[in-house]
Amino acid sequence: MDSNSRRDFLRNATRVASSSAVAMTAASYSRVLGANDRINLGLIGAGDRGNHVMSLFQNRPEVQVAAVCDAWGDRVESTRQKAAGAAGFSDYRKLLETNPLDVVLIATPDHWHTKIAVDALTAGKDVYVEKPLTRTPEEGPVIVKAARENNRVCQVGMQQRSGTHYRVAKEKYFDTGKLGAVTLARTWWYGNSWHLRKAPAALRTKPDDLDWAAFVGPVRWRDYDPQQFYNWRAYLDFGGGQVTDLFTHWIDVVHMFMGKEIPCSACATGGVYHYRDGRTAPDTINVNLEYPDPNPFTATFEATLVPGITGEALEMCGTEGRLWIDRSRYEFYPVHAKEPAEVMKAVPVAGTNDPLTQEHVNNFLDCLRSRQLPNGDVLIGHRSAQASHLGNISYVERRRIDFDTVREQIFPL
Repeated sequence: MDSNSRRDFLRNATRVASSSAVAMTAASYSRVLGANDRINLGLIGAGDRGNHVMSLFQNRPEVQVAAVCDAWGDRVESTRQKAAGAAGFSDYRKLLETNPLDVVLIATPDHWHTKIAVDALTAGKDVYVEKPLTRTPEEGPVIVKAARENNRVCQVGMQQRSGTHYRVAKEKYFDTGKLGAVTLARTWWYGNSWHLRKAPAALRTKPDDLDWAAFVGPVRWRDYDPQQFYNWRAYLDFGGGQVTDLFTHWIDVVHMFMGKEIPCSACATGGVYHYRDGRTAPDTINVNLEYPDPNPFTATFEATLVPGITGEALEMCGTEGRLWIDRSRYEFYPVHAKEPAEVMKAVPVAGTNDPLTQEHVNNFLDCLRSRQLPNGDVLIGHRSAQASHLGNISYVERRRIDFDTVREQIFPL
């Protein structure tokens, strides 16, 4: 999308949200939840991630899965077996008409997030949407507007925001200034297998109960391709590759620690160097974001899918020390120290091997009753996705991106 198209999109954003609100008025339903009320949940996007996060909602006794929707009927039926009494849908708009329905969990591919989230919010549903919130930076203000206008709780699935050891690290090393002046945030994610998935034999020919047109949805048409359906993360029409899928997690942690959310420039290089299998998202990528005064710093992301290298973490480098952190623990190294002076492991949560996401789900459910902003609020989700998008735009356009941090637009305006 060129700069003129971006400006046109932003000018039309409020008109799009308003038209969605009009269209959804007849289906609107919301209620005030009491302390003992059941919470009725609808899942849209019943793939592996959707089923996993749904199971974490089901760990809370007040949650009842009332409806399941997916473009592939086989997924709907297999998921309904885990949710007794849930209705099944192939059209998410029909799911939104289900009453009573309090919450929508969106775990579709990225290119559907905006349309479904806006329709759900204007229908009076609170929303938990997987990251990245958007497929393009221009979509963010549309979802934020829908959440705010309809007074809905909207949590984005950036689970580090709710992780205990992440929150402790913020309080101990950033809120106190113990790291000194941070000048560099290094992040990396190697060998993520989700971007190397191969479609199973059952998908070589399109199943009769798979609605390919519904899957393609708002992006340009193409004929059925099992790889694009099963491994959509490898195609830039459906998402942002490793940058929005993985870097969004880490740059969100950087934003959380630093209290800054909007970079002033982005540079990226990479390409499809090894997996020349038709994918359009790079298998190897480097992104460099610059954050402005006061307290400027650089944030980097390095990722590759080539065999033999795995692992993911981030490291915050300051004048008084450095903090290394991943999903299992953190280590703090004071200046000149050779051994970690302080280590904290992730805090387990009973009943799950995914404590971070369970804590994030718990925070969202608590906010349904308090009506407070959740840890991964929609505006936070927009800003972290936006930072990743700038990296992808730089990669696609093969140039440095300069960003107006006040107007949140790419130069030249």
